[in-house]
Amino acid sequence: MPAARKAAVRELAMRGYELEAGVMEGQLHRSTEDGRWMVGDTLLNTWLERFSDQQVCLILASLEDDRPLPTRVCRTCGTEYTGTECPRCREARIRLRGG
Repeated sequence: MPAARKAAVRELAMRGYELEAGVMEGQLHRSTEDGRWMVGDTLLNTWLERFSDQQVCLILASLEDDRPLPTRVCRTCGTEYTGTECPRCREARIRLRGG
């Protein structure tokens, strides 16, 4: 997997943690015992039960996807970049705000 795509997926997961949302990472597979879907050692049905009767947005991203990230154009400065954020604006933000 290209490093930029992996970084984008990790960034998305980090935002989920910051929102105190349900975030899970591991190998997706079916249980050999009963055929139910699992991520790592966690049954998805059990994990999803805590969101029962709520409107949700479910995002599933593979860490093994080999597609390159598309080139984007920053809406602020017009710079073309690949990744999760514009590097030019990020540098300016760090320089001006200290982080």
